[in-house]
Amino acid sequence: MKHALILGVSGQDGAYLAWLLLEKGYRVSGTSRNVAVGSFDKLDALGIRQDVALHELSPADVPGTRELLAALAPDEVYNLAGQSSPGLSFERPLETFESLAMGTMAVLEALRLLKGPARLFNASSSECFGDTGRTPATEGTPFAPRSPYAVGKAAATFAVASYRQAFGLHVSSGILFNHESPLRPVRFVTRKIVAAVARIKAGSDECLHLGNIDVARDWGYAPEYVQAMWLMLQQDRPDDYIIATGQTIPLRKFIQEAFAAVDLDWRDHVRIDPALYRPADIVVSRADPGKAERVLGWKATMDPAAVARALVRHEQNVLAGENSAL
Repeated sequence: MKHALILGVSGQDGAYLAWLLLEKGYRVSGTSRNVAVGSFDKLDALGIRQDVALHELSPADVPGTRELLAALAPDEVYNLAGQSSPGLSFERPLETFESLAMGTMAVLEALRLLKGPARLFNASSSECFGDTGRTPATEGTPFAPRSPYAVGKAAATFAVASYRQAFGLHVSSGILFNHESPLRPVRFVTRKIVAAVARIKAGSDECLHLGNIDVARDWGYAPEYVQAMWLMLQQDRPDDYIIATGQTIPLRKFIQEAFAAVDLDWRDHVRIDPALYRPADIVVSRADPGKAERVLGWKATMDPAAVARALVRHEQNVLAGENSAL
């Protein structure tokens, strides 16, 4: 039985990854900043909290990371920890950088010093590329981060590549483009949109206030993306991969699809609020996930429009008293 350690198991990706690995017969351990009072609602939603061994660990805790890895001796480590919101990173830039960049360095150093066989997956981000314009980003596209979150993720990705080359570690980064699910917190705009759509369809007279809806993103489905994470660590040769659908749509289109799923016209229910604009935002984020398909055999099955419709259906089910996060 393989043993996997998921750093940041309480988040969206951590919960779906834990579910996937348990289905594959793994023994799964996970970390959180505070096990005693932390929220594990996402693990609860998937019905797997009792199946994951929880350990307390803060990102960037170098001695704590080394001690935990030495004690558990996992076969695979998935680094999903750290501040996860680009928007929030403008309010907490130092905390964000430390949790992402220094947190990743703590794991890399532990692996180097322990000289064990553990393989590492590091969650990188499309935000590292900045604005891609009309040309889809590939693994060779230079980084141009525009937020403190993106700066931290870029530094972590460079560190992984450096340790792979310098020390021969089996460490890989998945450059993840936007991926959504029913487990997304409401602070994320996609969850904010679909939750409002479901309430409005149910009779709410509220108005949905949004910032810049002309930004364009590649939105995929999170349960599919954790499969790619696992596949990366099954390869003989470590490497970095873009994980995306390969299809980009404007947020305006995502909103349109979400309201159309319940036969409503979004223009009747949405108001633009300039106060919700970010200090520096990416206009277009576009990806070429061809390498992941060629090497890993992985390809997303849900495009951004399908994701919008699926999330609305889930929110309607929640309002009806049903709650399945898969």
